[in-house]
Amino acid sequence: MILPRGQPLLLPASPAFIWGSLLAAFALMVLQGQLTAAAWLPDWMALVLVFWTIHQPLRIGVAAAFVSGLCVDVHQGVLLGQHALAYTAMGYLAVTLHRRVLWFGLFGQTLHVLMPFGAAFGLQVLVRLIAGHGEPPALAWLSPLLTAVLWMPATWVLLAPQRRAPDPDETRPL
Repeated sequence: MILPRGQPLLLPASPAFIWGSLLAAFALMVLQGQLTAAAWLPDWMALVLVFWTIHQPLRIGVAAAFVSGLCVDVHQGVLLGQHALAYTAMGYLAVTLHRRVLWFGLFGQTLHVLMPFGAAFGLQVLVRLIAGHGEPPALAWLSPLLTAVLWMPATWVLLAPQRRAPDPDETRPL
């Protein structure tokens, strides 16, 4: 694969770091749920899942999204399968878009990942409506937008360990 102009060559992602970041996202979801019940807050698990599905589609994919969705369902005490269905569809969209998204800059990537986040949120709302739980508050529609806006800092943070040299020394420029 030819890298786009100006994009640095990255080290391989450590599986421990990938799974650790997913656990950290789940911990943020748990903390966010205990501090406040604001529905407009970003979906951290969705953000990290889409990030790793786009950057490492052979390691994190639809199956990891399904299991993560079940974990979020159990934690939040919502209809079992609501997040699992939404995250599975989101993971599928991310796998479908992963080759295209990486050719764009961070702003273009943000616009592209808004679609999986919006689709996942729309599926969650649809499942809640079918189950008779009513519509979410109006501010809840900000959640996919805020999650997409966090794509830029998440990219910087999650790619940081891959940007360092494997064994740096003074005589090698890379």
